[in-house]
Amino acid sequence: MDGSMPRPLICRRVSGCPRSEYFKPAGIPLSGLEEVCLMRDELEALRLADLEGEYQAEAAEKMGVSRQTFGNIIESARHKVADVLVNGRALRIQGGVFQMTERTFTCASCQHQWKMPFGTGRPQSCPQCRKADIHLVPAGRGFGRRAGRGGFCGGVRP
Repeated sequence: MDGSMPRPLICRRVSGCPRSEYFKPAGIPLSGLEEVCLMRDELEALRLADLEGEYQAEAAEKMGVSRQTFGNIIESARHKVADVLVNGRALRIQGGVFQMTERTFTCASCQHQWKMPFGTGRPQSCPQCRKADIHLVPAGRGFGRRAGRGGFCGGVRP
């Protein structure tokens, strides 16, 4: 061992939370499955590159990392997803060092949901029905450093 410390992870920007934090093969109890953990930044990389079709340079800029770091993140994410699909494992989405870039609001009157960037303040009314009965959608729980411990970078909590 050379005694050097590993470099600290750079805070990655992610937008939104997954609709589900767990995926597993149908018909098999979770207790009988091996689990693979996909970090939140890996999910964001998959979203940007594979769902949105962005080039790595653009996606890296949105996440606040270098293109090489983005390439490492997306490679790890794709390997994990392939492992889950091919080997029939469960997938848990949690952890990582990240900062949320937007918040999601919902209108209790018309059920409309929309996103707003952090730092823009709370909306006064729903953009669809103009009523003021709006609520912040919780950003999820158990996220932060590694296995859900540590905290959010930059002091920003969703």
